[in-house]
Amino acid sequence: MADLFSSDAAPPVSGHRPLADRLRPQSLSEVIGQSLILGPEAPLTVMLASGALGSLIFWGPPGVGKTTIARLLAHETELHFVQISAIFTGVPDLRKVFEAAKIRRQNGQGTLLFVDEIHRFNKAQQDGFLPHMEDGTILLVGATTENPSFELNAAVLSRAQVLVLERLPLSDLERLAQRAERELGQALPLDGAARETLLEMADGDGRALLNLIEQVAAWKIEGKLDTAALSARLMRRAAQYDKGGDAHYNLISALHKSVRGSDPDAALYWFARMLEGGEDPRYLARRITRMAVEDIGLADPQAQAICLQSWETYERLGSPEGELALAQALAYLALAPKSNAAYVAYKGARAAAKQTGSEPPPKHILNAPTSLMKDQGYGAGYAYDHDAEDGFSGQNYFPEKMDRPTLYAPVERGFERELKKRMDYFAKLRAKRET
Repeated sequence: MADLFSSDAAPPVSGHRPLADRLRPQSLSEVIGQSLILGPEAPLTVMLASGALGSLIFWGPPGVGKTTIARLLAHETELHFVQISAIFTGVPDLRKVFEAAKIRRQNGQGTLLFVDEIHRFNKAQQDGFLPHMEDGTILLVGATTENPSFELNAAVLSRAQVLVLERLPLSDLERLAQRAERELGQALPLDGAARETLLEMADGDGRALLNLIEQVAAWKIEGKLDTAALSARLMRRAAQYDKGGDAHYNLISALHKSVRGSDPDAALYWFARMLEGGEDPRYLARRITRMAVEDIGLADPQAQAICLQSWETYERLGSPEGELALAQALAYLALAPKSNAAYVAYKGARAAAKQTGSEPPPKHILNAPTSLMKDQGYGAGYAYDHDAEDGFSGQNYFPEKMDRPTLYAPVERGFERELKKRMDYFAKLRAKRET
């Protein structure tokens, strides 16, 4: 996948040159945006000033300048620029690249190897870069749209610095549009609102914006188009969303935290974003039910049932009507009282179970179906709670060698407020029985 203003092929000698090719920056100072890595005190600026450019991983969405910046870095450092794509490059191709780089190095010329979609290389292929990075044969610059922490080998990450490139904001897209108008020698035939709509259609992707501008500039029209006319002529760019990638996990995290933060508007927004991106509503139904279990729990015992009912309703109605049931469940969860007390208690119980190993239950709560077991004290002294005062014996039910832990601590919210009263009541009775 190429990036903003970049092309691996040489510009055509004659004929039409795409606007993105014509506007390709000739120096890092001409790159629009990415001040976090190109600003006065930013990492790349400091590296270049100190003459200590190391291997890099550029992580960011499409169309934000990854390839362009890599090409300009090679120019700034007088390194030979080689670009490959992990999608189309196999092991034999890599060997040829490394051999050519070795020959250049022997002749006093370094190589900056730019690897697009580097996360698509498998572990063995990624490991193949290591010796050539270590002996200085190549300076590796990888580009990825996926989280390097999950997609790249630890060995590669330990030898490269990860730099994050961000989507271009509307202000940077406007600067890019103005640069395009100067190159084209004409203003875009759009009114103010339509111009802003055009920028929004690019969704932070500079290359996509230039493609849109090229289309608009080719129209033979009189006057200026408004938003409705522009939208009728252009399709809005599909939002970036990969059901198996970072966007998927980022959006479900935003959805879950919006519910936990009791914000139904934000929750419904992220829910809609995922549906618009093509997410399976069944996956969302499962995650919404999980939210009820983890973050609401017994503070509202109805929450889980409402989620399951909405899930069943979706299965009966399908899309799009069934998605409304999921949206209603989501709004209910966002406004429900929150508690993770049962979740915390469950994790604590699991930890205690691992720690205490195979300690047996106390003998007084063990059944004694045989005389031998009775002789061993099984069931001796068991107090039948229904016969006890207040229906509560206060006996110990933990292993005899284990100190009684406190695992479940209800919160003062929703139905758990009532459960806390019951917990406190039984705690007082238990203390009374023990004395």
